Amino acid sequence: MPNKNFDNCVSFFIDNGAFQGRLIRLNEVVNTILEKHAYPRPVSAVIAESTVLAAMLASTLKYDGLFTLQTQSNGPVSMIVVDVTSAGKIRACAKFDEQRLEAGQTLRKTSGEIEPAPHLMGAGHLAFTVDQGKNTELYQGIVDLQGKNLTECALRYFKQSEQIDTNLKLFLLPPQGESKTWLAAGIMLQKMPLKGGAAVDADAAAEAWNEANVFLESLSENEVFDASLSSADILHRLFHGNDLKIVQTKEYSFGCRCSRDKLLNTLSTFSKEDIASMVENGKITATCHFCSAQYCFDPGELIKQ
Repeated sequence: MPNKNFDNCVSFFIDNGAFQGRLIRLNEVVNTILEKHAYPRPVSAVIAESTVLAAMLASTLKYDGLFTLQTQSNGPVSMIVVDVTSAGKIRACAKFDEQRLEAGQTLRKTSGEIEPAPHLMGAGHLAFTVDQGKNTELYQGIVDLQGKNLTECALRYFKQSEQIDTNLKLFLLPPQGESKTWLAAGIMLQKMPLKGGAAVDADAAAEAWNEANVFLESLSENEVFDASLSSADILHRLFHGNDLKIVQTKEYSFGCRCSRDKLLNTLSTFSKEDIASMVENGKITATCHFCSAQYCFDPGELIKQ
């Protein structure tokens, strides 16, 4: 049975509302995504970590539609896409060159090992997009993939684009022994904007922020992945002396938006020549990059009269 302590995001405030936070722990979501593919272990790790980061970033926004995290880069893992709907449905996929991946890891003597995501992505950028549908403005933020790990890349975005004091810590636990289970988690703190006209003691505010981050950094992998602890248990351990207020819990699950009708409408826009080039054994077969579902069409279905 699914563990209710995972696959959710818990939002909270501390220090009388001065700082806002999120704690996300994923299990079934990540494993369902990875079960849809046969990714090498290092690529699975990049997907798992990117998924929890996408969920974390999406949780900070109010939107009705789709949040997408996407990387494009020149490394062996050249693209990652993670979608998070406002309803909490998540899907993800990767584009990678297995030969380049193996060659690089052989050269570094790290074959099959998990390395920091930017190491495998190479130079490129990380983009966040919010799409709320027709007649709405598309929001997008972009930052270069610079940093020792994915956490540093995301923090660079907050520093450059959002200009909000933010601290973020990501966790990843690959399968151990004979287990096939991946776990991913993250915790984040942000300073809240001061209310109009509010007086503030700068030294006291800085001290409170530093203290809160010391507690955040004290969260260990053993704690965050302890299946017997709820997110509320973990937060109380960290911030029980900081006027902790848990305000919301959002559930997540895997969900793909592909369908035969959507694919049919897309393929129907192709020319007769393009459609003919896709025919094999009298059929056209297409596979969803996110969930690996296969759809089969007769050429006649796609050619508009």
